[in-house]
Amino acid sequence: MQMRNGIFLAPFHPLDEDPTLCIHRDLELIEHLDRLGYEEAWIGEHHSAGYEIIASPELFIAAAAERTRRIKLGTGVVSLPYHNPLTVANRIIQLDHQTRGRVMFGVGPGLLPSDAFQLGIDPNTQRDRMVEGLEVILKLFAGEKVTKKTEWFNLVDAVCQLRPYTFPHPEIAVASSVTPSGGKLAGRHGFGMLCVAATQAGGYDALGINWKIANDIAAENGRTMDAARLRLVGPVHIAETREKAFENVKFGYHKWAHYFQQVSPAGAAGDPNEDPLQRGIREGVLVVGTPDDAIAQIRRLQAKQGDFGCFLQLAHNWADWEQTKKSYELWQRYVTPAINNVNAGRVESFNTTAAKREVLTGAAVSAIMHTLQKHAIEEAAKPKWA
Repeated sequence: MQMRNGIFLAPFHPLDEDPTLCIHRDLELIEHLDRLGYEEAWIGEHHSAGYEIIASPELFIAAAAERTRRIKLGTGVVSLPYHNPLTVANRIIQLDHQTRGRVMFGVGPGLLPSDAFQLGIDPNTQRDRMVEGLEVILKLFAGEKVTKKTEWFNLVDAVCQLRPYTFPHPEIAVASSVTPSGGKLAGRHGFGMLCVAATQAGGYDALGINWKIANDIAAENGRTMDAARLRLVGPVHIAETREKAFENVKFGYHKWAHYFQQVSPAGAAGDPNEDPLQRGIREGVLVVGTPDDAIAQIRRLQAKQGDFGCFLQLAHNWADWEQTKKSYELWQRYVTPAINNVNAGRVESFNTTAAKREVLTGAAVSAIMHTLQKHAIEEAAKPKWA
């Protein structure tokens, strides 16, 4: 299976930078990736904690779609318990038309508890509400009229005016980290999976379990999970040498790590006296090194999971802007061809030619000598005038 490349753009922007410039740089990043040939970009939804400053992935995708040609753009994710299902369905259908089918619909329960608290939502209800909302959205995508009253939304003869541009609807992917809820939902409906913590300790350990759950439930529902729609997320920064990569990430890695330590329960784990960068590399959570180190990480994930369709680099600001762009370029120049073995034909051709070097060189020299001799004979045969 050929592995696709993409990014997961939360985004993560430190508190000392201008937010306007940050958002516009995110748009520039998507343009850069489109030019390099990346296939996917997923954009997050967050409403608190200061770092992840895109509140509407749909607004961002609308702008990014106008600046790009081929990269597919996904919501990573719409937190369904925060929205009325009808308005979500209508926004995604509109984007499907505006992008002419380049939008992907990623869904989740909402990651940051601080978002839920601001909206007066009990985090214990979020996963059930995600399922409830998505089942309504599927009916709306199909053109059905929905009347449904719950404790958090009320629809009366609700129907979408437009039908999706993509038949039967844009690709749907469910966020999956440690709990099995995402795998269950994906298996029931045949959705893709966004494994947003694939390289983290808990998420890495749960990879095989959640994929098995998805496959088992899919089989119970007469479906088959498609590994091409399984996406794994992990943080990466690469450079020409490990030393250069380490030098690059001094720019912003520890700000990023501090955010996770303060906001995420997982971020506080580990020995507080150990450098989180060194610990993350040692534990395989992140890659800071060369293209060879990135290739090794992919092989590690494949050994754990088997085939998967897409690796999404977790976008960050560890390095400055120019070195960040260079990292994505190095991935596409060296990691992609190695993982997908795209140069097999070229290597075979080179080796075959090199093995026949003496024969081929001899033939070339012989052809040159033959041409020179032919020319001399022709010159000699020309009439000589006194």
